[in-house]
This record gives sequence, C-alpha cells and structure tokens, in this order.
Amino acid sequence: MRSMVREPDVHDSGSINWKVLRKLSPYLLEYRTRVFVALALLVGAKLAGVGMPLLLKAIVDAMDPSVVGGSAVFNLVAVPVALLVGYGALRFFNVALAELRDTIFSRVTERAQRRVGLEVFSHLYNLDMDFHLSRRTGGLSRDIERGTRGINFILRFGLFNIVPTLFEVALVAVVLLVTYSWLYAAIALVSVVLYVGFSVFATEWRTRFVREANLLDSRANTRAVDALLNYETVKYFGNEAYEAGLYDRSLSSWERAKLKNRFSLGLLNSGQALIVAGGVTAMMWLAASEVSNGTRSLGDLVAVNAFMIQLFIPLNMLGFVYRELKAALADIDTLFGLLAQRPQITDRPSARDLPSGEHCIEFRHLYFSYQPDRPILQDVSFSVGSGEKVALVGYSGSGKSTLARLLFRFYDVDQGAVLVDGIDVRDWSQHSLRREIGVVPQDTVLFNDSLLHNLRYGQPEASDEQVRAAVQFAQLDGFIERLPKGWHTEVGERGLKLSGGEKQRVAIARVLLKQPGILVFDEATSSLDSTAERAITEAMRRLSRDHTTLVIAHRLSTVADADRIVVLDAGRVVEQGTHTALLALGGRYAELWRAQQAEAQEAAAERSGAEQQAAGIEASGRR
Repeated sequence: MRSMVREPDVHDSGSINWKVLRKLSPYLLEYRTRVFVALALLVGAKLAGVGMPLLLKAIVDAMDPSVVGGSAVFNLVAVPVALLVGYGALRFFNVALAELRDTIFSRVTERAQRRVGLEVFSHLYNLDMDFHLSRRTGGLSRDIERGTRGINFILRFGLFNIVPTLFEVALVAVVLLVTYSWLYAAIALVSVVLYVGFSVFATEWRTRFVREANLLDSRANTRAVDALLNYETVKYFGNEAYEAGLYDRSLSSWERAKLKNRFSLGLLNSGQALIVAGGVTAMMWLAASEVSNGTRSLGDLVAVNAFMIQLFIPLNMLGFVYRELKAALADIDTLFGLLAQRPQITDRPSARDLPSGEHCIEFRHLYFSYQPDRPILQDVSFSVGSGEKVALVGYSGSGKSTLARLLFRFYDVDQGAVLVDGIDVRDWSQHSLRREIGVVPQDTVLFNDSLLHNLRYGQPEASDEQVRAAVQFAQLDGFIERLPKGWHTEVGERGLKLSGGEKQRVAIARVLLKQPGILVFDEATSSLDSTAERAITEAMRRLSRDHTTLVIAHRLSTVADADRIVVLDAGRVVEQGTHTALLALGGRYAELWRAQQAEAQEAAAERSGAEQQAAGIEASGRR
C-alpha cells in the first residue's frame, strides 16, 4: 500500500512534546550572539521591574510625616529628587530594554520562520506523486501556516514570557524573604503554585476543545478550497447551494466547538482571578496589620501591593501562554512531521546526470500497480528510437498514461525497467531526467498569473525574442495580438480564462522553450474540437520532427503518421506496427479504427442534417 496523508486526530494525548525545541535549536544557534544579548537585556528589564516597588516604598516613606517628621508640604519638597528620577528611569528601562530585546531577537525569529517555511516548501516538491494525490490542499496549507506561526510564538512568547516569569517569581520571593519575612515569601509562592497548578490543570482539561476547533477549522477550510478549485464542476451541476450547505455544516460543527472553547476559557479566567484576588488579599492583610501596629511603614504596604500586582501581571497570561505553547509545539511538530515524510522516489547514490540531446527509450518487461490487488501494466515491452515518433493507443484504463508517469519517474516500476539511452532511469538523477522530458498534458493547468509568466515557465531565463519565437511556432501570436494587454493578460485560476486550444498552444510554446530531448504528448488533443485539434496536431507534428516523441492518443487519426503504433489492452501490449500494417492485420487496432470512423461519419451526418434543417427553415421564412 502506498503512502497516505494522516489527518490530525482530535483524541491525541495532547502532552507537550519538548523534543520539538531540540529541532528548533539549530536555527537559534545560528545567531547565538543575538540570543545572548537578548537574554541579557531580558535580565536587565526584570531587575529594573523588581527595583520599582522598592523605590516606590522609599518615595512613599519619604513623604510620610510619621516616618521622617515635619509637615507634609515640607516632606513633599524634601523628597529626594534622585528617588523620583530613579523611579522614572527604572520604569523607562523596564520597557525600553524589553523593546530593544524584541528588536534584536526579531532577526532570529523571522529568519527561523523563513528557513523552516522554505525548507518545508522545497521538501513538499521532493515528495512522491502518491503524497500529493492523497493530500488535502486546504488542510496542508493550514498546517504550514500554523507551524510557522507556532515558531514565532515559541521564540517570542515561550522564550521571553515563561522563562522571564519564572525568573521574576524567584527574584520577588527572594526580595520578600530578605526585606520582609518568610510569611510574605510563603504567601507569594503558595499563590503562584496554586495559580500555575490550576492553570495547567484547567488548560489540560480544555485543550481537547481547542484541538477539536482547530481540526474542524482545517476541515472547513479544506471543504472551501476544494469547492473553489472545482468552481466549474459546481457550476456545471448547479450545486452552489449544495456546496454552501456542506460548508455551512462544517462551519456549524466548528461553531459548536468554539462555543465550548469560549465557555471553558471563561472558567479558566474566573478561577485564575479568584486565586489572584485571594493571594493579594492575604498579602495586603498581613502588611496592613503590621502597618497598624507600627512594625511596617506605609511604604511597605504600597511596595507589597506593587510586588503582588507585578508578579501576577505576567502570570495572568500563563493559561493563554501554556495553551498556546502546547498548540504551538504541536503545530511545529506537525510541520516537522512534513519534513520527516520520506519520498518513495529518490536518487540512487551513484545516479548520474542525463546529458542533453536526442535519446532513445525502452520499456522492458514492465509490471506495475498502484494498489497490490489492481495490476495496471503486465509484461509491457517496446522501444522508442532516437528521433522516432511512437504512439500509444488503447481503451481508457489500459495503462497508457501510467507509462508516461513511469518514464517521468513519478513512480518506480514493480518489476522490469524503463531505460533511457540504455540505462535504467533510476540510475539517472531525477532533475536531469525530467529536464530532458517535455510534457504536453491532456488538461494544461496554468498559474493564476500573466500569459507571459506561464509561457516563460518552460525556461524562466528565456529572452523576449525566444518567447516570441515559441509563440509564433505554437500559432499563438495572432491570439495574443488581439488581447488588450497582450501577453501581460491574466489567465485566471488554473488558466480558466483561456479556451482548451489556447491552453494547449501555451503548453506547446513553453515545452519548446524548455528544449527537451524527449517529448510526451499525453492525449493533448482529446478534449479539443476538430478545428483546434487539427491546429494542435499540426503544431505537434512540427515539434516532433527533431525529437524522440511518445504520443498517447485516444483519437487514432492524430497518430496515423507515427513511425510505430503500440496498442495496449488491459495493461498488455497486444499489437505493434505502422498504421497501414495494423489495419492490414485486422486486429484490435483495426477494430478501434473502424469504431472511430463510424463515430466520425455518424457525427458528420448529424451535422449535415442539422445544417440542412436550418437551411430549410430559413428558406421557408423567406417564402
């Protein structure tokens, strides 16, 4: 069984995978100096933050007549200017150092996102055809988006929120223990432990709602993307309301999951607020009692309150940070899971580069199946000589297009071999092999960009003169001249603004720009009308003259001039020869030819009858 893409599971354990951080470490070590400077600035900002309540205490005490004596006006004037300036400086440095830290570290974060995103994008193109046939585009794009966003969260909030908060808690506890008493430190630590414990427990409980909402969000997005990509099909069957209903059902499930998510978040926030209120109340009660009996000053009461507020401000986000940390680590793990996907089609260590030029092809005793219980090709053998044009014909499902995929190494054979220039394609590097093969498919899919971009895709470095020559060869020049924006015209999603014949001409032009040694026409005219078919067939004939060519055809009239015709039936070669020889043989090819000729004559008779009927109606109208 070939590989499949696994959808995320709502019932995953949800435990934190700390191993993901090890996978991120190489991206941090690349800028170790910036990381060290950012951490130093972080420590400086926290020290400034812890120093502010102590300076605030000194300022309040300096203004309290019971502490320094004298009138309030006198003490207001006598407040040491240095304390006020110092308090303002600490507050400024607390913010400024944090901002400077973010600025310095941003290069590390953005570069890590860029490198991982590019690595995943490039890796996806190295994965085999099975992966891409099984994937869901919408869900995959969301996985990549969430993964790169998770990297940003881990590096920004994880590194500069959780670690600094733990450092600040320890620092405040030490200050309370040394400056006040063990009771103050105990109240602070107990409050923090209760807060953290409740936050972790409640977040673990509600994580399943978050995961369910994310999964349903991906499914809804996949549903929307799939429907939009198949816009034409939806319109053909008038199923807009049907697709809207499917999308709405997906959104309805997502809505219910989000409501559970919101409710659980409200319980989490309420529980956290209760613990914070209890801790602050206990601390203030203790401080107020000591102020009232004269063992503490009013400044101590203010300082203790400031310490508790300062302590719980970062902790107030702990539930959010912990939940997002888990989600971010899971998303990053999914992203790295894409990188862990191993392609089934790989280059052998000894693979060589296929040189440019004309080539010969041989299919030798091929056996192949997409699924073990459904054989596609069985003992297929034939060759295509250098500069020769060979056609593959047969009923649908006989394995014609599969042979082209095996030549291109989208798949590897189960038994036998595909050889180019007498060497197994597995011994040529994939890049050099595919560089030498030009394909004109049955349905040419274009990028949602300009006509020029799609033409030049065959050779991105091609000059304007080369593009014009290819356009003239493919007989596209007249069409382009009639367009208001010429070759800067946007072709639309998948090229839907162009007709089938126009898209095929674009395909021929860009294959010409690619300058391959081997041409493959995979039923390139089967979906065209007779006029477009004749034009495209003529262009294909001219293009084939100097190339080794494999033509996969449904309409036999388009390949009658081939040097050799190979007839496939149920995955086996049943006949080979020229058009004339195969007709004389009176076998499967002759049967197919007679059937298609009869269809053509019947279609011509129907057209003639329709024309005569229209002429008769017009004549009676004149009478």
